[in-house]
Amino acid sequence: MTTIDYKSAGVDLDVYQESMRRISGHVRGTKTSRVMPLEGGFAGLFRLMGEGSRKYKDPVLVSGTDGVGTKLKLAQMTGIFGTIGIDLVAMCVNDCLCLGAEPLFFLDYLAMGEDDPVRTEQLVKGIAQGCKDSGMALIGGETAIMPDVYRKDDFDLAGFCVAVVEKEEMITGETIQAGDVVLGLAASGFHSNGYSLIRKVVFEHAELKVDDLYPGLDITVGEALLTPTKIYSQALQQILGDQEAWHGVTGIAHITGGGLAENLERILPEDIDLKIDQSSWEVPTLFTELQKLGNIELEEMRRVFNMGIGLVIICKEDAVKNIEAEMEAVNQPCYKIGKAVTGSKKVSVT
Repeated sequence: MTTIDYKSAGVDLDVYQESMRRISGHVRGTKTSRVMPLEGGFAGLFRLMGEGSRKYKDPVLVSGTDGVGTKLKLAQMTGIFGTIGIDLVAMCVNDCLCLGAEPLFFLDYLAMGEDDPVRTEQLVKGIAQGCKDSGMALIGGETAIMPDVYRKDDFDLAGFCVAVVEKEEMITGETIQAGDVVLGLAASGFHSNGYSLIRKVVFEHAELKVDDLYPGLDITVGEALLTPTKIYSQALQQILGDQEAWHGVTGIAHITGGGLAENLERILPEDIDLKIDQSSWEVPTLFTELQKLGNIELEEMRRVFNMGIGLVIICKEDAVKNIEAEMEAVNQPCYKIGKAVTGSKKVSVT
């Protein structure tokens, strides 16, 4: 009689153990002083108050979860898996930063049809790098091998981060007033939004290949489209170190799907509008060439993409110079892109 085992069902436990061995060093490399050891444990432990931590009186935990979307397909097309883990962390942590929170730790979920230790290591290495860039610890995760749910070479990534903020210092946007200035921090590219449209335009309509040069740039299509999402943790920590600048911040928005208008509207008081002037920064070639390739309407571009602005800080006018100086100190391009005015919770981009 034929013997049936897990391997014959599509899950090789020896290969799985090799993957775990490969990723363990990357995970340990993110450890901070507040991570508590728990060898063989079923969960991760993290001390809120510990060596190097801030002193909180009324701490509020902030959490955010996300995935990478169809940007995963670019990794599959190019065979480059070392950057989208950064995207995963960035999409989660940038949301939490909008509350003025300190990132603490991250957990990931990787699912695939067939285990590949080399690919798994590259993916987790990217996640670990994103955690380091955010000042977070990667304290746990799950790698699931699910044949028949995913095809052999398919995989998906998801994750979430936990951050903390003092309740009375939480930034929600409710204090935004007419006269406040809108500052835009430059994006690194498309980040992780709009890739279904990008792939349709670039590969189906324009029939470009991943190794072709991206129009108007000296890098390949694959390199341009796999540029990882900018993590803004360092930039915000820099502002936080300047209390005069930080206390002038009234709102922060992560510019993802929906573009500037829809994401900024989420944090506005009912009686405030924002007027955004797109001529106040140069829209990167990455976006303008995509628009030409696909003959995409400008309003569609603005609704789907960040157009070169990945994070927006709204602040009092007297805090602008300090914030600009702090951004220059960490080489983060920052532009005055608009103004808050009396209105009815609307954002106009012209």
